[in-house]
Amino acid sequence: MQRIFLKAKLHRVTATASEVDYEGSCEIDGVLLDAAGIGSFEQIQIYNINNGNRFTTYAIRGKDNSGVISVNGAAAHKASVGDLLIIATYASYDEKELKDYTPKLCYVDKSNALVRTNSKIV
Repeated sequence: MQRIFLKAKLHRVTATASEVDYEGSCEIDGVLLDAAGIGSFEQIQIYNINNGNRFTTYAIRGKDNSGVISVNGAAAHKASVGDLLIIATYASYDEKELKDYTPKLCYVDKSNALVRTNSKIV
C-alpha cells in the first residue's frame, strides 16, 4: 500500500513578486529548492498564511541566493508581495520506505535566506 506523506516544505517564505502576465508557476530561489529537494517543474502546494488561500502549481528555479519567491500566472491572484507562504511537496511511500522516512523542513529569514533545516517539527 502506498501512503502520501509530506516530502518537503519551505516554511514562512515571503512572496517577493506576483506576476499575472506570466505563463504560470512559482519561481523559487535555487538554494531553497536544493535544500528542500524540490525539482524544477515539480508540483507544489502553496498555503498563504495571510489570506488562507491554498493552491497547486509547479516550481521553477530562480537564481541562487536571490531570495525570489514569485507567484505567477493565475496563481498570482492568490498571493501578494509580502504575503507569508508555506510551500510544500508530498510523495507516496510504501511501508518499507516509511521506516527511513524523514521530511525536509526548511526555514528562512525575512529575506528568504535559508537559516536552518530539520527533519522534525520542534
